[in-house]
Amino acid sequence: MNARVQPALRRTNKSDIQPRKMDFEFDPAIERYWFGGDQFKTLLLTALSCTFPEGERFFVRSVRHFQKNLTDPLLKEQVKGFIGQEAHHGNEHEAFNTFMEQRGVPTSKVSKFVLDGLKMQGKWLSPERQLAKTCALEHFTAMLAELILEHPEFLEGMDKRMLPLWLWHAVEESEHKSVAFDVYQDQVGSYWVRSSEMAITTVEFIGFTIFHYFQLRADMDDKRDLRSVLNGLNWLVGKPGWLRRLGPSYLAYFKRDFHPSKRDSSALRQQGLEKLAALLNRPELLQPAA
Repeated sequence: MNARVQPALRRTNKSDIQPRKMDFEFDPAIERYWFGGDQFKTLLLTALSCTFPEGERFFVRSVRHFQKNLTDPLLKEQVKGFIGQEAHHGNEHEAFNTFMEQRGVPTSKVSKFVLDGLKMQGKWLSPERQLAKTCALEHFTAMLAELILEHPEFLEGMDKRMLPLWLWHAVEESEHKSVAFDVYQDQVGSYWVRSSEMAITTVEFIGFTIFHYFQLRADMDDKRDLRSVLNGLNWLVGKPGWLRRLGPSYLAYFKRDFHPSKRDSSALRQQGLEKLAALLNRPELLQPAA
């Protein structure tokens, strides 16, 4: 993977949350199963990627609904940064999904399903519930992001040309992990709505991730690799059991005094940025926005 040469990071708001425009280009020589040649790991991450473009747009809409009512100057600026970062995430993962479609993985099928599902959520759920769902999903993405940043071995075996996409996304998800939550606390604040929506969203997140994985695999020319699935399940819940390791962070969300910023991840993000800058030969990524 390459990223087109970009100028130094330009400040788009008055907070520390600044969007980074990447414009990734995917090498046609990258194999279909770019995660260590493993079908399960590759398709699992691709299934997640299929949810990102429309999911990120849902997040932006849910936060924007309350944006005009915010009075805290810093939070208003952070929301601008959040929106900018999420917009870039959607665009880059859309490009990645198209690349995978060209590799014979039916990503457009999943993307259409996600789009239709989120349209229904937008009709059925109140703005408060939509924002609570955004907070829940942002917690999931922040947990996964900081797992990637803290444990680089999680991505061991991934084609190095694919690493920048996931590393960049992880850094920015960690950067803005508190924004939707702060908007929720400022504009809604209900513990019941927040905690109950997390419970609902957990079932949806796990269920639909599994479903999307099978959606991808069902229409491919090599429909199954049982050994890959068994090894993948062990990778997630056995040893090393990456998903199992997220249990304490997940349960912390249900505490009344929970706040994403209670875990200071600034050092992890800096390490991630240094690695990203080295992979892409873009030292300007380490410079403060001008």
